[in-house]
Formats: sequence, structure tokens, C-alpha cells
Amino acid sequence: MADTDAAGRIFNVFCIGQSGRLGYEAVIFAATFRAANPNFPGRLIVGEPQPGPQWQGDPRMSADIRALLDGFEAEILPFETPHFGQSYPYGNKIEGLLALPEGEPFVFFDTDTLFTGPLTSVGFDFNRPSASMRREGTWPEVELYGPGYAATWKSLYDKFGLEFEGSLDLTQPDEHWERYLYFNAGWFFHSCPRAFGQRFLDYALAIRDDAPEALVCQSLDPWLDQVALPLVIHSFGGGRPGAELAGLDGDVTCHYRTLPLLYAREADAVVGMLEAAIAPNPIKKVLKTYEPLKKLVYQGKGHKVRDMFDRGDLPRREQAIRNRIKQAKLWLR
Repeated sequence: MADTDAAGRIFNVFCIGQSGRLGYEAVIFAATFRAANPNFPGRLIVGEPQPGPQWQGDPRMSADIRALLDGFEAEILPFETPHFGQSYPYGNKIEGLLALPEGEPFVFFDTDTLFTGPLTSVGFDFNRPSASMRREGTWPEVELYGPGYAATWKSLYDKFGLEFEGSLDLTQPDEHWERYLYFNAGWFFHSCPRAFGQRFLDYALAIRDDAPEALVCQSLDPWLDQVALPLVIHSFGGGRPGAELAGLDGDVTCHYRTLPLLYAREADAVVGMLEAAIAPNPIKKVLKTYEPLKKLVYQGKGHKVRDMFDRGDLPRREQAIRNRIKQAKLWLR
């Protein structure tokens, strides 16, 4: 069965790889992707930002990392970063889209994602974009005497001439953050990366450089991509994911964020896939040079983190999980 969308089209999978942590994560991404999707007919593309005035050093991946990615038949696609770069590396996911092939459907995943099942089980409709709902109410931070959630979000929809009411989840009460369209930018998809990427870029720059007055007290770092994303998705006729996408952040993909969080809260299948996929010696030789992988995976200390938590009764807030791991001096990333 080919990995296609609801209309039967082949699509590409895209993530970002660069020097440092993201290079090692790109290997995990590619290794688990190929293990879970051995017959994937589309392209696995790792976007790589190139040196330029927006970077203090060279953001490209090492030769060892590139060789491992090549072994997983991942295409390394260079792209330029004239607008963001080191000052806002989350902008890589925006500018990288513009280097992808025009008119070919894509799914973007954050690089700290691994795969535990086939994408064939996910019912993508690339004409109705969507994104991850695995998020907390991180933005906006409503001030006591400042604009509320509705006024803040509506100011953005008005700025771009977008209809606001249709974006609301009316099952949620007024001024509760979940009433308003808000995603984690850990995955999203559309039928054309260049159309989506250009609008994403236009909206992000307009918000960064000329934000509505309602945002005067709001921080956009690191939230800019997650502020612009729902506006972009809504503008293309998309919205919240339905049951057909449940495998993402479910049985098919895991956005683990950091290795300590992976061991603390993710399913046994996720831990098993991680450890099996990067166990072969040629991979281990390279990845063990990264301290978190060396200690948590190859020296087994991740299981000490795992033993600290009951997956059926995790703390409600992620910060509480982080604090407990830090107290045990196992917060490695």
C-alpha cells in the first residue's frame, strides 16, 4: 500500500537538520522513519540551512551525520535563511519550505520526532491543512488589565483579512485558551510547500515587524511560528485535526521534544523503537559522541528517568516532569 493522501497522491516528508543537536535528532528521525515505513514511495527530505549573514558559525551538519542520513536514503536539501537564522532558528521550518518542490504535497515534522507506525494509516487531506494539538496554553499570556484571548487573536485575524468566528471551538467557554485556534508547530501539512511557506513567511514577518497593538505586551520568542501557523492554516481552509489524523502524536509518530521527556512519559513502543533503530554499531559510533544519547540511551540512564514516573499518572504540567528530572541530574539535552 503506497503512502498517499486521500486523493491517492504521493507526498514528501520534511524535517530540518543542522549542526549540533538537530543533526543527531535527524538521524533518529530517519532511522525510525525507515524502520516504520520501509516502502515509503515519497521523498524523505532533510532541509539544511546554509552559512550566511544570519549565522555566526556554519549551521551545516558534519560529514559523519550526513553519511548516516545518506544511508537512510534521506535527501539533504540546502536552503537560505535571509530572514531568521540564528536569531530565531524556529524560522528554519518556514524558510526551508520554500526550497521544497512546488506543488508536491508535504508533511513537516519537527526533527525531535520518531516513528512507531506507518504513515499509510494516517488519512491526510492535503487540501485541508492541519497541525498538532499536542500543546499547552503557552500563548498569549493574558495580562490582568490587557486584552483577553479573543481580542488578541481577533486582532491578528483582522490584520490579515481573515474571518475569525469560524476558527473558534464553540464547545469551549469564552476566554478559555482552547476556544481559539492554536497548534504546536511540531507537524503540519499542505498540498504545496511553496504556497504554504510563502504565506507562513509573510504572516510571520508581518507579526514580527508590525504586530497589532493588542500584542504590545506579548512575547513572540519563541512563539512566533505558533502564532502565525493557525492563521496560515485557517487562510487555506484548514483547521483542527480530525480522527483521521489521530495516528500523529499517537500510534504513528511521537514528538518527544527531548530525550529525558521521552523516557519519562512516552509509551514502551517509543522507547523500544528508539533503542533498536540506533543500536547498530555504525550509528552508535557517531551518535554516542552526543552526550545525552551516550548517557541516556547507550549507558541506559534513560531507564532511571523512566523508573521515576508512572506513565498512567504523570504530573499535569510538563514543568513538573522537567523539575523532577533536573533534581536527579538527568536533564540532558
